[in-house]
Amino acid sequence: MTSIAIIGGGSFGTAMACVARRADLQVTIWARELEVVESISAGRGNPFFLPGIAVEGGVKASSDLNETVRSADYILLAVPSQFLRGVAERMRPAVRAGTPVVSCSKGIERGTCALMPEVIAESLPEAAVAVLAGPSFAKEVARGLVTGVTLASVDQMLAERLAKSLSSARFRVYMCNDPISATIGGAFKNVLAIACGIVMARDMGENVRGLLIARGLHEMACIARAKGGNPINLLGLAGAGDVTLTCMGTQSRNTTFGIALGQGRSAADILAERKVVTEGVQTAASIAELGRRLGLHLPIASAVNRIVNEAASIEETMTELLAHPPGAELTGLV
Repeated sequence: MTSIAIIGGGSFGTAMACVARRADLQVTIWARELEVVESISAGRGNPFFLPGIAVEGGVKASSDLNETVRSADYILLAVPSQFLRGVAERMRPAVRAGTPVVSCSKGIERGTCALMPEVIAESLPEAAVAVLAGPSFAKEVARGLVTGVTLASVDQMLAERLAKSLSSARFRVYMCNDPISATIGGAFKNVLAIACGIVMARDMGENVRGLLIARGLHEMACIARAKGGNPINLLGLAGAGDVTLTCMGTQSRNTTFGIALGQGRSAADILAERKVVTEGVQTAASIAELGRRLGLHLPIASAVNRIVNEAASIEETMTELLAHPPGAELTGLV
């Protein structure tokens, strides 16, 4: 594997272009925004989505989606989750049978409740599907700070090949055969981060945040098991690792969204001033609906969905959530 197409010119797609160049791959990044293509092509980086960060030399940029993917050895999809299906379907005529397609999108499709690898399998039925997930803020990845991620695929040989091609001294890629759990961990942590942001803004204490994180991990493990994944894998980078990163600091756009909500601002106003996608908003609705379809009790996901998508009172919803009867801690998992 010597060439890679990265689909999505946002912060993470740009960061992964830097990773791929450091791994000595030929890199072409596709961006919907012409100004992003022109800036990267001119050697000015991506000030629109990754300001202040230099992009590795040799990264090519294109606005032609099919031309970008046609000759690539494999493809990274780094577009927002709610747009992934549309982009993948547009790519279909140019993707060769057997081409590995790796999802980097951390969300669940609204309406269908489909996981990202499910969306790819439906849109690109002849592709070999994998998932990249784990604690990876784009700025730190792009700067070359040490990062560890999970590369998950049911095809272990494929996972090994992909991991080897992207790995470097500062970008550590670990393998997993459970793309379901990796996908759910990456998606749920954004919803959980919104809840943690609200708690931070309302000065409810670190104990409450610890409670939410632990019970959030339980909820994502219940979903993983119900979907056929192995909950034990959520102890790894794509579960506990990503949750720790996203919920414990203020670099996360989902945590800062929760903080702004907790300070009394409306979801619509916060989103209107952002040019980057806050994945947890749409994913909260998807997870709440997925839980209903699977017959799961997901109080945190449901509470966040009511707050961000149904304009429920933060005070009343959080009070109700934290008054939830404890019960057995690992019900449904052991």
